[in-house]
Amino acid sequence: MDKKQVIEQITELMDTYCIDCFLKKHFRKEFGKTYAHSFCINQCTVGQKIKEFGSQLL
Repeated sequence: MDKKQVIEQITELMDTYCIDCFLKKHFRKEFGKTYAHSFCINQCTVGQKIKEFGSQLL
C-alpha cells in the first residue's frame, strides 16, 4: 500500500469506530484523557489496527 491508501484506511477506521466510541467517552470521563488515549492505543482492537497501519507509514 502506498502512503495515501494507508492514510485513507486510518481515516476510515477512525470515522467508523472512534468518533462515537462509548468506551473512549466513558474512560475519559471516569479516568481522564491520558487513560482513555492509552486504552485506545494499547487495548482496543481498532486502535491496534490503526497502530499497525501507522507503522507502515514509517
